[in-house]
Amino acid sequence: MFSVKTPKPTFKCYLPPVQTDVRKAIEPPIKKLEPTLLPGEIVVNEVNFVRKCISAESTQDDLWGRLICTNFKVSFIPQDAPVKQKTPLSHRLLGEHDIPLTCLEQVVTVNDTKGKKKVLGLNKKLKFNPTELILYCKDLRIIRFCFDEAGPESAKKVCLAIAHYSHPADLLLLFGFEYQGRQYHESKGERVRGANPQGRSQTPIFDRSSDWDREIKRTSASEWRVCAINTDYTISSSLPEYIVVPVSLADQDLKQHAIYFMDNRIPLWCWSHPNGSALVRMASVCDPLQQKKIEQKIAAGITKSHPHRGEPIKLELDKNLPNIQDIQAAFIKIRQICVIDPFEESEERWLSSIENSRWLEHVRIVLKLSADVVFHLDGNNASVILQEEEDRDLNCVVSSLVQLMLDPHYRSRIGFQSLVQKEWVMAGHRFLDRCDHLNKSDKEESPVFMLFLDCVWQMMNQYPAAFEFSETYLTVLSDSMWIPLFSTFLFNSSKQRAQYLMDFAKSKAIPQGEDHVVYFPPIWNWSQQFSIKDLTLFNNPMYVGKGAACVQNGEVKTFKRTKQKSYSSTLRATAGSLRNGVKNTEDALVPRRGSLVSELRPDFSPAKDESPSDRFFRDFFARPADQQGLLIPLFMPSHMALWKLFFLRWVSEACIPRGGPITAYHKLSQLVDEIDMLHNQLRQYKGPTPSSTPLPSPSEAPSDQRRMYFKASSAHDPSTLPDFLTSTFPFSPRGNLCRRSLHGTPISKFLNGAKIWLSTETLNDTV
Repeated sequence: MFSVKTPKPTFKCYLPPVQTDVRKAIEPPIKKLEPTLLPGEIVVNEVNFVRKCISAESTQDDLWGRLICTNFKVSFIPQDAPVKQKTPLSHRLLGEHDIPLTCLEQVVTVNDTKGKKKVLGLNKKLKFNPTELILYCKDLRIIRFCFDEAGPESAKKVCLAIAHYSHPADLLLLFGFEYQGRQYHESKGERVRGANPQGRSQTPIFDRSSDWDREIKRTSASEWRVCAINTDYTISSSLPEYIVVPVSLADQDLKQHAIYFMDNRIPLWCWSHPNGSALVRMASVCDPLQQKKIEQKIAAGITKSHPHRGEPIKLELDKNLPNIQDIQAAFIKIRQICVIDPFEESEERWLSSIENSRWLEHVRIVLKLSADVVFHLDGNNASVILQEEEDRDLNCVVSSLVQLMLDPHYRSRIGFQSLVQKEWVMAGHRFLDRCDHLNKSDKEESPVFMLFLDCVWQMMNQYPAAFEFSETYLTVLSDSMWIPLFSTFLFNSSKQRAQYLMDFAKSKAIPQGEDHVVYFPPIWNWSQQFSIKDLTLFNNPMYVGKGAACVQNGEVKTFKRTKQKSYSSTLRATAGSLRNGVKNTEDALVPRRGSLVSELRPDFSPAKDESPSDRFFRDFFARPADQQGLLIPLFMPSHMALWKLFFLRWVSEACIPRGGPITAYHKLSQLVDEIDMLHNQLRQYKGPTPSSTPLPSPSEAPSDQRRMYFKASSAHDPSTLPDFLTSTFPFSPRGNLCRRSLHGTPISKFLNGAKIWLSTETLNDTV
């Protein structure tokens, strides 16, 4: 047999070899990359062959796909099917690579060859073809796309579209109005059959007098009444239609007094202590000549509502707390330090930079002043008037924190949501301006609500068993401010909300008189965003409160909340109190938090000139904590901590695989789930009692009804951590702007011993 030699090729190619990843990108995909669109959502521009940067060192981990701008979001669709893995907290309205347009703070285009950068805004032109697009988000994400293989004109158009649609000229142009209009009409058939998928949640909205009546009854505020003088917003454009005022003040007197207050904001009742003292908030009096006279009349009405006729104490928050510009400046600095600036200096210098931002100092000052208000209400048995010029920013923060410290009801999830609804939404906090939803970049933007959430987290960090909700819930709540599909965080006042929703209803042919909660719901119906299983991430496994199971004398019982009078300063906790949710009989002999009390000793030690407030705080910190009673946070500078889950969750280098606080959360959740299962087995063994909750029916899926995200494992299963656990759980930093591999100083002490280095790409000139 003869062998035939293969002839040598005569064609010689002088083109450079094509890179593997580029060929992979430009090959036609097997299936068209179609976005997932909500009702009313349309694609306004798109570009193919886009690279989403995952790693700065190589393109091996980067994602290739299609970048799309809709009238709701910026969406990236990877070409390759994602690796199948468990992704906790999967959003029903947003994909893994989606960014709501209202979440964009800056849209920056870059041309590497020409060395140009430009921040795009409304009606701004782009004179060069961008090679990169960098998106700075209000939730602290920084995401970068590269247009290596994309058409230059298509890349330019999609960048301009993103900049244009992220700067709507009018609030009605936000996608939420179109979406909720479609949802309303599509669910019309279900409402006819009796179902109402967007009906009222368990959280009171406080847009009707009955909600206020229940709150008055719950707090036993017998000397206060619901007033309707602001019906149709005839008195004040920023107050709700129903407010609570002293019984002794007539409507006619209130109308006469209103004209002297800023924006006619007459004083608002917030909460009443069981001892009869009340927390009231009010705006400043505009007329200096009438100020003393009007304030005396208001004080007289509050005095008559006190059982002992005690005169109220007035605190002027404008003189004692940072203003909104200071809060905004501090937030910008701490965001720069945590997310953008490189960690090239020593660990101590980095922590000093955090301190110098003054964000934690602002948190501390707010907590300290709120604790002072608690002293007056609880320890001094005096009513307190919180006064702020407009009564719409700092009053919201302090009044909410005071009620959190005094009333355990607000530490439950439903209670906390009612607190936000009452003291922020209905009281007229200017969410539209403070969140800058229209991206006007004016001086009104300020993270006042974020400051409040950070203060709440500080209390949760110090009292982990006192709150029903987790820090995941707080973080998701902060993210929800940037989703314009719900009415809670969209408007500056109740009147503005009513006016816009009335115009919206007319444009969408929604019948007059329909409850706006039906066609534009608040954020509190979380099932519209997350599954039942995902919502269990909101539950705190350490919570000691109503509905939490405990064991007494070998018998499983349901924890019953103590009476309200038990959190008065005149009563002490029992010796066998609960410390961080664990019963400890040694609390009667050993001072609670000995090391922390020693830190407080210079400030709260007995002395001849000790003030009543110092004695009040010293006595509180010397006795065991009552998780369902009065809670006062430690507010020395050394007690303030950085909220890592919020500020560092998108920093991929700060992510500790299979480590961080989530490891304790994972184990606690399994233990709580095991206790719940044993509780159910005991009830089945003894038979259901009238006070016990009903057993789930056999048709229900018991795994979906459990309170905890992590289920108890059987004795045969190996006790190992899930692969997807990280210190930023349940959030993933994957896909955000990666830093250059500059070997900085380890911040292991700050990150609980993790041996990692943090560095970043400096983009100071664009931010």
